[in-house]
Amino acid sequence: MHCNVRHWGSEDAPRLFVLHGWMDSSATFQFVVEALWQAWHVIAPDLRGFGDSDWLRRPYWFPDYFADLECLLDHYSPGEPVRLVGHSMGANIAAMYAAARPARVTQVAMLDFLGLRPTGPDDAPGRLAGWLDELREVPRMRIYRDRRALARRLMSANPRLTPARAAFLAANVARTRADGQIEMACDPWHKMVSPTLYHVEESMAAWRAIAVPVLMLIADEGYVVDRFGSRPDEIRRRLECFRNVTVENIAGAGHNLQHDQPEMVAAALERFLSRD
Repeated sequence: MHCNVRHWGSEDAPRLFVLHGWMDSSATFQFVVEALWQAWHVIAPDLRGFGDSDWLRRPYWFPDYFADLECLLDHYSPGEPVRLVGHSMGANIAAMYAAARPARVTQVAMLDFLGLRPTGPDDAPGRLAGWLDELREVPRMRIYRDRRALARRLMSANPRLTPARAAFLAANVARTRADGQIEMACDPWHKMVSPTLYHVEESMAAWRAIAVPVLMLIADEGYVVDRFGSRPDEIRRRLECFRNVTVENIAGAGHNLQHDQPEMVAAALERFLSRD
């Protein structure tokens, strides 16, 4: 599989591997990279089915992302453990990988991800039925006339985006179709409902197995708050799984805190990340 990898900074600088979220791509970290004060070699793949990496054009199997990450680390850091930063789905991948491969990771930063809402056994038939229904038609992405139209849509969905940042994202996280119109650079097969249930107990067991320090950045209007804000006991229950966790709240940010408050995100990362 071809994997597109974006690089910022000098190859001689300390390496920092960053993983984007669902329906996104590596360019999403541009504003955070610009806000970093110290020299880093930031390495960011487009995960399979996103950006300029290969698209399967069929349903995806999530464990492939762990294998892809291992191949990436074997290539860029074969003899040295790494620092991992992940946003949303990327944070899930980073945390699970750190649990499975403790010798390969020195630090993990998780951006606005603390697991999904729980599902129960009674949800299984409906999940499977929904997946089978969606297989009947090839999924499609929303189409825009041009990149300016996409930028306007991004700003409508996220009023915190400045026009300059929306224009950058429209230029870098989308692609031009054969007919000249614009769509987000994400395989539409990612939009399908999963036929399997999410078991938070499995995630929590993985979090307990992470031996290295973890930074948890929680956006004050992001998914963690949306999912669990009315249940502080559940947030506490999940955070207590981590042996060594630093929690920082990012004010004035939605789920895409890397777009909304990149300076605050960059500062929090640099307070946390060691450069030894």
